[in-house]
Amino acid sequence: MATDDLMTRALETLAEDDLPSVEAIHRLTDLAGVPESMTIAEVADVLDISPHTLRYYERAGLVEVARDGNGHRVYDAGAVRRLVFLTRMRLSGMPMRDLQHYVSLVDAGEHTAPERLDMLLEHRDTIRRRIRELTLSLTAVEFKIATYGGSTGPDARPPGAATGE
Repeated sequence: MATDDLMTRALETLAEDDLPSVEAIHRLTDLAGVPESMTIAEVADVLDISPHTLRYYERAGLVEVARDGNGHRVYDAGAVRRLVFLTRMRLSGMPMRDLQHYVSLVDAGEHTAPERLDMLLEHRDTIRRRIRELTLSLTAVEFKIATYGGSTGPDARPPGAATGE
C-alpha cells in the first residue's frame, strides 16, 4: 500500500464524513493489513518514499528503529504510524526543525502536550492559509481553461479523456 493508496483511503474517508475528523484519521492510520514488522524497503514502498529518506528521518532523531540480528532495520507498527504522521507533516510544509522539536516533546512525555498543541494549532493555521492560496490559484487556472474553451469544475475531464461510456 503506497502513499497514493493511503491518500485514496483518506480522501474516501473524508468524503464519507464531509469534514475531516479525528475518527477519519484513526481509520486511516489503522495498520491492520500491515505486517507487525517491516523492512526498510517495505516501509519505503508503503509510504512511497525512498529508503534514503527513512534513514535520514532516523538520523535526524524523528523515529527509532530496531535492528535484527544482522543489523538490518526492523520497523514496528508504532514506527510506521509515526512515519505516516511525519510524512503528512512534511507534505504539509512543516520544517524539519519543527518536526524534530515536536518529536522531542513527544519523547519528553505527557507534560509537553500543551506545547505540542500550540505547535499543531500554529501549523494548522499555516495549512489553512496555504489551502486558501491554492484555491485562489486553482480559480485562476480554471479561468484560463474556460478562456481557451475548456471545461472547468470538479467533474471536468481533459480533452480526449475516455468517458467510460
